[in-house]
Amino acid sequence: MLPNLPMSGLPVNAPYHHGDLRAAALQMGMERLESQEQPDLGLRALARDLGVSATALYRHFPNKDALLDALALEGLNRLGRSQAEAATKAGGGRDGFTEVGITYVEWAVEHPALLRLIYNRVGQVDLAADDPSVMGEALYQLRTGIAATMPDGMSKDQRAAAALHAWSLVHGLAMLILDGQVPYDPAMVRKVVLMTDFRDC
Repeated sequence: MLPNLPMSGLPVNAPYHHGDLRAAALQMGMERLESQEQPDLGLRALARDLGVSATALYRHFPNKDALLDALALEGLNRLGRSQAEAATKAGGGRDGFTEVGITYVEWAVEHPALLRLIYNRVGQVDLAADDPSVMGEALYQLRTGIAATMPDGMSKDQRAAAALHAWSLVHGLAMLILDGQVPYDPAMVRKVVLMTDFRDC
């Protein structure tokens, strides 16, 4: 099960060279997930694609679970970075937090296998935590968005309830789309997210 630990971003399209096998394996794993609807990766196949022995890859990932956990952490942080960019572009505050939610759904539609992998691996999350280092970038964006959106003086429990409300909304909507229950309509996604008001949480 994936621990709640931070992970720095990986260089995009970093070429593999001796001594950088872990980064190369994660980059190729992310690329493989991009072409899938459901996450399906194996260490031996990944080693073969990288042109190295399975033994060499096992030095960095002792088993498949370790590889999937690392990919899930990187995915969670990539999602969070996309959300942060969208929030900044919108000017922060309530408008920025709206874009955080919309970006979550858009990102899920663009990266279905990676989103499913993330939530197959992420353990229980403390939405009341004050330390961003235990959350991952996407969950940190959720917490900071709530803090910027809710009135001053709201309790820790109220902030946690609002964060759960927001996360449930966008994750539920994303999964309805990915599982084919509703069509993906960006205009409708925006309308649904804009209907959310946290002042009564």
